[in-house]
Amino acid sequence: MSQGARYSSTTSITLADGVRIERLTPPSRLFGANGLRTGADNRIYVAQVAGSTISAIDITTGDIETISAKGGDIVAPDDIAFDPDGNIIATEYLDARVSVRGKDGRSRVLRDDLPGANGITVHQGRLFVNECRPGGRLMELPMDGSAPKVLQDNLIMPNAMEVGPDGLLYYPVMGTNDIWRIDPDGGEPERVVGDLGVPDSVKFDPQGFIVSTQVHTGEVLRINPRTGERQLLAQLNSGLDNCTFVGDRLFVSNFCGEITEILSGGQTRALLEGGLLWPLDLAVTPEGVLYVADGTFFYVLREGKLHTVASLFSPNTPGYIRGFTIVGPGEFVGTTSSGQVTFFQPGADAEPQVVAEGFDQLYGLVATANRTVVTAELGTGRVLSIRASGEVEVLASGLSAPMGVAFGPDGSVLVSESGGGRVVSIGGAGVDTVVDGLESPQGILLRGNELLILDVGLKALIGVDLETKVRRTLAANLPVGAPDGVVAKPLNASPPFSGPMGPFAGLAAGPDGTVYLSADAEGSVMALTIGA
Repeated sequence: MSQGARYSSTTSITLADGVRIERLTPPSRLFGANGLRTGADNRIYVAQVAGSTISAIDITTGDIETISAKGGDIVAPDDIAFDPDGNIIATEYLDARVSVRGKDGRSRVLRDDLPGANGITVHQGRLFVNECRPGGRLMELPMDGSAPKVLQDNLIMPNAMEVGPDGLLYYPVMGTNDIWRIDPDGGEPERVVGDLGVPDSVKFDPQGFIVSTQVHTGEVLRINPRTGERQLLAQLNSGLDNCTFVGDRLFVSNFCGEITEILSGGQTRALLEGGLLWPLDLAVTPEGVLYVADGTFFYVLREGKLHTVASLFSPNTPGYIRGFTIVGPGEFVGTTSSGQVTFFQPGADAEPQVVAEGFDQLYGLVATANRTVVTAELGTGRVLSIRASGEVEVLASGLSAPMGVAFGPDGSVLVSESGGGRVVSIGGAGVDTVVDGLESPQGILLRGNELLILDVGLKALIGVDLETKVRRTLAANLPVGAPDGVVAKPLNASPPFSGPMGPFAGLAAGPDGTVYLSADAEGSVMALTIGA
């Protein structure tokens, strides 16, 4: 892989005797793809919220260079622009910030009080920013960091914007499903076109027509700014985020990390193939069908390909799912990043059933036959039992960042304590250490009498026989967790989409004994066959 790839293929996964591994989905080269902007060097610069990364792509070679790396000063960039001197200005959506990254690599915060800071553009040396949230503002932001001039407020989720050839500032409003324009010097806004497919970007082609991506419908539209007449340039998948022109060539981004060139006649060409944004928990049906929670998306893997069964943009969605399990044919229970425990049936007409809410960062869970859920609450260090009626019982407290949950052979609750470097058992006698000497365990899974532990700190899958206590490393150098030497900065909440977004490398087992794991560092799902 080229410089800037998520995971270096030069790092070889090592396996124990009798263990085989297979990538079921290809690695993603980007941590998603959000804001796009063409640089003076004709490369496409990509902001990646989940990866806290800004990359530059050579459209001729496909080479990727990391401009601002994960763990650096820029956190969760959502959109970017260039000032007249070629410095990058980034909106940091989850941190309510706008920062400037100079050509010398140093960064400074321009403002840190703009919740939902998202759409950004520079016109004739003037910087304009909006807030993608209910009640969001559209404003001009002085480059000296002084108080912004508000052009409009109480917008319902405005997004990526651009000044048109007529000198007016055009911006989409996702919550009202339309595109507006306003004089950058102030005045009354004017609605340009409505009844769209949830527009989340506005750019202009060389002929002066609006080009807008539609996050819900996956349409790429060309719109006459004078008449509102629209033309479908391409039909893609939902999750489109932004677009940019390199000369007269049009490229669009998708949350999944896909960058697509839009050709004539509705044809397209993949500049970068998409994949998983940030695979979290996994579950397998009794028939062997694998489901994957990927934050924004909920997938099923069929015939070697991922198919979207739910997303943040589909009706009756449960939201941003972290941990989940199967409770019946086509029915799941999951924990959301908004602090809910929810039963849901993706693709069905039934609305999700929230049985309990108000929790602080729920992660892994298991469910009993009577639909009682046991889950880990990382934010408070608790392990909870939640009945289908909504009744909550605290099984344990005072743990250090609990994440994964499984039932032990004796019916006890096993929990990975990621902050404490151990797995504990919770039963009538309290909390006991089952496995220690770990670094950052996340997903856990019981396979017979062997407990499997996915440790993202050690980058290893570890098996421990619960009877003999014999421990073995089944796979090492796995593409999980943060890169070596990088301390990932937390990703805060992004209401109304989600609460705090954290990683969770999950494990699941199929009916044939195959073990599946989330390789979050490269955006893939792997299958392991483990011998005796």
